[in-house]
Amino acid sequence: MLECFENRMTEKEPFLDAMKNRVLLFDGAMGTEIQRHDPQPEDFPNNQDGFNDGLVITHPEWIKEIHRNYLDAGSDCVETNSFGSNKIKLAEYGFGDETIEFNKKIALLASEVCAEYSDKPRYVIGSMGPTGYLPSSNDPDLGQIPLDEIREAFELQAEGLIIGGVDALLIETSQDLLEIKLVIEACHNAIKKTGKKVPIIANTTLDQYGKMLLGTNIQAAYTTVSDMGIDVFGLNCSTGPIEMNPSVQWLDEQDEHSILVVPNAGMPENDGGQAVYKMTPEKMGKALGDFLNDYKKVRIIGGCCGTNPEHIKALRKVIDEKASSIEG
Repeated sequence: MLECFENRMTEKEPFLDAMKNRVLLFDGAMGTEIQRHDPQPEDFPNNQDGFNDGLVITHPEWIKEIHRNYLDAGSDCVETNSFGSNKIKLAEYGFGDETIEFNKKIALLASEVCAEYSDKPRYVIGSMGPTGYLPSSNDPDLGQIPLDEIREAFELQAEGLIIGGVDALLIETSQDLLEIKLVIEACHNAIKKTGKKVPIIANTTLDQYGKMLLGTNIQAAYTTVSDMGIDVFGLNCSTGPIEMNPSVQWLDEQDEHSILVVPNAGMPENDGGQAVYKMTPEKMGKALGDFLNDYKKVRIIGGCCGTNPEHIKALRKVIDEKASSIEG
């Protein structure tokens, strides 16, 4: 009896329960943090410069350090370094046939880091970025790809992430509504295959005018996927928080799902041919703090391009101050 009680005490609060009980904080950007290590071509598998996900093989200590830095900054959740680890993307680097094992390895690495922290529950979020194709378009290069091939690419990725122990699957930076539908279907297939139920978060990426790359607005995107068995609907990347406000306001008026908001550190600015993000941690904290005050369905916040542990510290402060004011 005592052993059963101890097991219950050590069980982590399920992700969706935690989200209902408090606002959860995601981490910040991964790519720019990798660049701080000044990687050279020889640092990547088979000297394939830019194969960031492949660092799980050659430099797992870098990825662990990045996860730790965000957790130390106060994030409740870390995203796996698997943004480009669907089968189609991995095949470009010669790892397509290893998709399941590759994603499992990435998820296990993040899980190991989270297990180092005992102060509060920490969650591993399985990142699933786009294929780079646009199946909704008529583009001869980007649109002509079998839909089953896209679905399978994500199903294998989701299977590996689930086996590796993620607490939720995150479909992020999505720019094609048809691809989002295929990824959601793939996640459900992987859940059924593994026999392990995990929440599904579906994100869209909108431009400053509130449209996806092919012109789909937030209303159409949400209506299309809201009844596909997802648990959270969100916005990430492309813009800063200010440009997201009208879309978040509309989403907050809907009944079905909690909302995730993970913006860039402002709109990208061209600086010598490079995209730079200049929103300070303080300004980003203020903007997302306003979201939490104004929109009750926003239950997850975090940072995308241009954000770093300092931005996450600012967001942690905003969440804690809001929680203190409610308790007070």
